Amino acid sequence: MQYNNPVISGFYPDPSICRVRDDYYLVTSSFEYFPGVPIFHSKDLVHWNQIGHCLTSEQQLPLANAWSSGGIFAPTIRYHNGWFYMTTTNTSGIGNFYVKSLQPGGPWSDPIKVDQSGIDPSLFFDQDGRVYFQSSATESEGHGIYQCEIDIETGRRLTETRLIWKGTGGAHPEGPHLYRMNGYYYLMIAEGGTEYGHMVTIARSTDPYGPYEPCPYNPILSNRSLHSSIHATGHADLVQAHDGSWWAVCLGIRPVSYPRRHHLGREVFLAPVNWTTDGWPLLGNNGRIEPVMDAPQLSAFPWAKNIIRDDFNRSDLDMEWIFLRNPKPDSWTLKEHPGYLTLRGNEMTLDDTGSPAFVGRRLCHFTCHIATLLEFEPVNDGDEAGLTVYMNEKYHYDLAITLMNGQKKMVLRKTVGSLQVEKTYDCLQGPVILQVEAQPEQFKFSFCHPKLEAVEVGKGESHLLSTEVAGGFTGIIIAMYASCKSGWPAPARFDWYDYEPIE
Repeated sequence: MQYNNPVISGFYPDPSICRVRDDYYLVTSSFEYFPGVPIFHSKDLVHWNQIGHCLTSEQQLPLANAWSSGGIFAPTIRYHNGWFYMTTTNTSGIGNFYVKSLQPGGPWSDPIKVDQSGIDPSLFFDQDGRVYFQSSATESEGHGIYQCEIDIETGRRLTETRLIWKGTGGAHPEGPHLYRMNGYYYLMIAEGGTEYGHMVTIARSTDPYGPYEPCPYNPILSNRSLHSSIHATGHADLVQAHDGSWWAVCLGIRPVSYPRRHHLGREVFLAPVNWTTDGWPLLGNNGRIEPVMDAPQLSAFPWAKNIIRDDFNRSDLDMEWIFLRNPKPDSWTLKEHPGYLTLRGNEMTLDDTGSPAFVGRRLCHFTCHIATLLEFEPVNDGDEAGLTVYMNEKYHYDLAITLMNGQKKMVLRKTVGSLQVEKTYDCLQGPVILQVEAQPEQFKFSFCHPKLEAVEVGKGESHLLSTEVAGGFTGIIIAMYASCKSGWPAPARFDWYDYEPIE
């Protein structure tokens, strides 16, 4: 049996994994999006099903000050004595903290702060009961991996923070994870930056504080300088399967054009781990991730396929839906008009670093069909509602209904850095279907009134919304949104939303 990489596609970077008996749990970064830190469950390491988020309240995850690609960085999940622990960094708020839960799907506790600087925190529970906390930081001894001992009940530091390893010389040593195996402490990190020189390196010691001996085979994982569809592999975490085999999850990207540019974001990849005779792990196929690899010898456990249409008939949103920062309480509802998602715009637009009326989901496929039926009759000039293909406030494509000089119009707006262009079309009263056809190198936009033929209004290149152009650490979100420049906003009612992958 074989499997295809990535095992979780779309904007799900910085994966961390733990095992509880024959169940596997995985978390990823979420940056400025809310709820934070999605958590997935698997029985076979290949098929994953989202079961919730670790940070679901504004008290756990305040994002008011989060810049684009700020917020939540690089979580780690661990299981110890019946409790799940998830530690991460809110770069725009509390800093390093952890939450805990008896159930992986939550509810999770309020944040417990750890007084150690840096990002990408990790927890290690030693056999003698001591708990070590690692992070990537720049302190008096320079940039590297720093560690302290903490009281797991309170988060209080029990020791001074100490530098334990600076890596092998690659830029940005980060993403630390500590393991104990065969009499050694193994410290695995990422180096090279989360870009095309990304790599995984490892060192070991007989003491958790070192000194650490680098692996002679470093980097133990990197797809740099390869002729491959997969690049920027790194930021890995290890797990031993319940059959005794070893595996790693890591992030990677799949550029679609040359020069290389990617727009789906950093995704979750799976790789086998082989141990050398002198006790070092090598990840993947001789340190490389392949698009197709031999699957774990575990019973396959595929989950039911996702439903294409969400017709908003539930009492709450499905967990795939996310908001841009903490949503304003009156910006969305499923109760005002049952069977519809109702958005009420505020003064925040997609060009602002704030919390517009915005409900979206990750773009997880290069080729897919996205559509929604919108009922919106704007009453104020400049009010609008529609669909956005969104990377950040400076890079997005929008297809929306608006009011211009008292006339209802359809607008296609493309914002690329300091450049913004738009086309307008007449729009009849009543509901309108908005459509986006995603293709590897472009997006096609069209609209139609029910029972009438669709009108294609334009295209936008995918590479102009790529990380290499737009910057940041996220991927594209396809969102329903609304904004209101003045007065009381008219409701924007979305009857359904289709997301149909085209393999």
